[in-house]
Amino acid sequence: MGDVAVGARSGHDGEEHRGHPVGAADPAADGAVTSGNDPGAAGDGEGSGGQPPTDEQGSGGASPTPKKQRSFWKELPILIGIALVLALLIKTFLVQAFSIPSDSMQNTLQQGDRVLVDKLTPWFGSEPERGEVVVFHDPDNWLAGEPTPDPNALQTFLSWIGLMPSAEEKDLIKRVVGVGGDTVECNRTGPLKVNGKALNEPYVYPGNTPCSQDDQGGQFKVKVPEGSIWVMGDHRQNSRDSRYNQADKNHGMVPVDEVVGRAIVIAWPINRWDNLPVPDTFEQNLDARSAALTVAPQGLALVGAVPLVLWRRQRIKAAETR
Repeated sequence: MGDVAVGARSGHDGEEHRGHPVGAADPAADGAVTSGNDPGAAGDGEGSGGQPPTDEQGSGGASPTPKKQRSFWKELPILIGIALVLALLIKTFLVQAFSIPSDSMQNTLQQGDRVLVDKLTPWFGSEPERGEVVVFHDPDNWLAGEPTPDPNALQTFLSWIGLMPSAEEKDLIKRVVGVGGDTVECNRTGPLKVNGKALNEPYVYPGNTPCSQDDQGGQFKVKVPEGSIWVMGDHRQNSRDSRYNQADKNHGMVPVDEVVGRAIVIAWPINRWDNLPVPDTFEQNLDARSAALTVAPQGLALVGAVPLVLWRRQRIKAAETR
């Protein structure tokens, strides 16, 4: 059949049949037809150098059949699976949404706010710092007696993969006031002091005093051990925080290992969108070591002066005896 195609394209009037037996395939002619070379040259067997047809170029020069694309509905489950895996990875290693269940952090956070918590930096050894708002696991039954919701299966699944705020009500959110090595104290109504330095706390709920005058934990002076933090709510008279859990196994401290991460932004509702920076009051030098160093030069001067005074007194006495 290839000879018929060549004869038709070459324009010769049947003479080509005498040069080749009828019914014999001419590879050179087929190559000339599919490659677009001069039909006349193809008749002389020179067009493509006698190359056999490729897989895409059949003996009849037919174009390859295009592959049938997979339907959208068949690809949809794969796309959903990939999205779920990505959401789970983001929730586990990057950020997680949490819902604010109470008023203990007013006015910084309102009940019903959704916050995004940074879970990435703790993987690189970052620890909570003073002034940060952090989410942490209940260290020792702080939420005893508090009502807990009963989410349905769908809510549990979506919160597990991070597409909804966490339904796990064993987490709390407070502000870090003291870190390992700090001495934190409250006397009367305040101000709150860290390593002897008073804090100016504009974030405290209006009408509240920085310290509470009660005998249940409102008055205190504690030293935070290494590897722990001391936390307090911004709504001081409506927050069951470190002050009121000093009878637990951690003496009111929160182990750093129980911290989920730092709350970095209010993501919902839209009219409440805001970031959660560290207040300026914590920018001052509150380090316990720096406080000790400011006293050290005076102490050294006193120690150095004592031998000098004794030496001078000895000289005076010696002069008088003469």
